[in-house]
Parts: sequence; structure tokens; C-alpha cells
Amino acid sequence: MRKLSILALLLIIAFTANAQKTDKALTAILTPLLKDFHGQVGIYVHHLKKDRTVAIKADTTFPTASMIKTAIQVGIFNKLAKGELQYHQNLVYRDSLLYKGEDILGSFRDSEQIALDKVVMLMLTMSDNTASLWLQSLAGGGLTINQWLEEHGFEHLRVNSRTKGREANRQEYGWGQTSPREMARLMEMIYKGEVINPAASERMYRNLTRNYWDTQGLTQVPPNVRTASKNGAVDESRSEVIMVNAPHGDYVYCIITKNNQDQRWTPDNEAWQLLRKVGFAIWQHYEPDSQWKPDPALGQF
Repeated sequence: MRKLSILALLLIIAFTANAQKTDKALTAILTPLLKDFHGQVGIYVHHLKKDRTVAIKADTTFPTASMIKTAIQVGIFNKLAKGELQYHQNLVYRDSLLYKGEDILGSFRDSEQIALDKVVMLMLTMSDNTASLWLQSLAGGGLTINQWLEEHGFEHLRVNSRTKGREANRQEYGWGQTSPREMARLMEMIYKGEVINPAASERMYRNLTRNYWDTQGLTQVPPNVRTASKNGAVDESRSEVIMVNAPHGDYVYCIITKNNQDQRWTPDNEAWQLLRKVGFAIWQHYEPDSQWKPDPALGQF
């Protein structure tokens, strides 16, 4: 009985400690923004300096779409750390690698050479799917990447596509799956130098600061503020994970939607509008003295 009482007390203390870390004010700001969304949405926010969080369906599993490329990069750097790949080594492109679409790498001729670091750049900056699937293979495939994720405490974040045993997950979630909390956690670990080693983490973080697809949450912070990000988009799901190196403290957040009713590929898509609203609300909350606002004319470019 005494053991049970002590356990209950410890659970209460742990619950209270977690509750104290919740940013109630920001939660109250974000919750109404999600209320009328025609689909499902989850958000996780962590302000590193304040150590305050927002968690709204943050442990629900969602599709990653192209956000899974953040994990594929980790798989590549795991191979680099083991000496099984070299970051600037030349690779030979083959037509068999082509993933049909508008990818840059897919326009290469068979037998053309390209350096590994440039393939990584195409995967993260341009979200090139041909490059990404090639790198997934070079990283040892989904099973190898997933093993690293499991060993480092990730329960939801997984590669599904072209990964043996995950066919059912692929059918439900697509290329990859995650919770908002875990995708944000991976970005935070990279930023803090905790993935593979500090040098690898720094290189990975720098790679993530060069996102061509910057018309959602990234437009909601001033252009002179450094950010690292990866977004994902398929018909029924839109998402992004963003680290903002803000003046009064770094913060990371991940927002993911699924089962979206609005599946249009236009700027006024409901999910993309939500991503922008959430991004600006978080910026305003943590930088209340900032007079900056997004230029509405930016949407024409």
C-alpha cells in the first residue's frame, strides 16, 4: 500500500511538473484557430529558453509527406559517421532511379555524375523526390533509418515507403508517419547538436535553413530571422516543422493536418491558410514587441 501511495505521489508530481511547462496563453490563442478546420490537425510548440510547450493532439500519428526527408538526412549522416559514405563523393545517376514528377534530378541523363552533398541539397531545399528516394536507399533503406529512430526514443516517426513490413502503414500514412511532437523533437535535437555528433548536426541544420518552399509558415516571421524547416504536402495533408531563431529565444513547432476536405493546390487552400495563421500567432506571442507584419503583397510571388 505504501509503495502504491509513493507511486501515486510521484505521478502527481510528474503531472504537475508537465502542467507547469504548458504555455496556457499560447494554447488559448491557437485552440480557436483550429476549431473550424475541416480535417484533423495537431500542433506541438516548444520555446527552448522558456521551456514552455503547447501540445494539441501532439501525440497523434499523422502523415509526414516530405517532412520524412528530415529523417532520411539523419540516415545519410549516420552512414557518413560510420565511414560508409563520403559527403562530397561523386555518385552516378541511373534512369532506374527516376521518380516521375517535376524533380531536378529526374532531368539528368543516365550515367551523369553528381556529388552526394548536392543530392542532399536537392532533397531538402527543393524536396526532390528522386533525390530523396535515392538517399533513402543509400542510407540503408527504411529499416535502417527506422532502427536509428527507435534506438533514439522515437515511437511514431517512421519511414513507410519501400520498407518491408510497413505496407499497411504506407497504405494509411504514405511515405512516412510521425506525431507533431516527435517531428519537432528531431528538429530540436539537430539544432542542439544531439544527432550523430555536433559537427553532423550543424551541417544538417544548415542544410535545413535553405528551403525553397517558403510560402507558408516561413512568411510569418521576418526575413532577417534565421529559420530551419521542412514541409510536406499531399492532397489530403499539409504540414511543416520550423525552428525559429527568434530574438528573445529559439522556438520550434510542428503543425500537421490530415483528412483535409480542401485538397486544392492554390494559396487559399484551407490548410495552408491555417499554417500561416498559426505561424504568425506563435511569432506574435513570443515576440510581442515586434512591429513587423507580413507584407500581403508577398503572396503574388
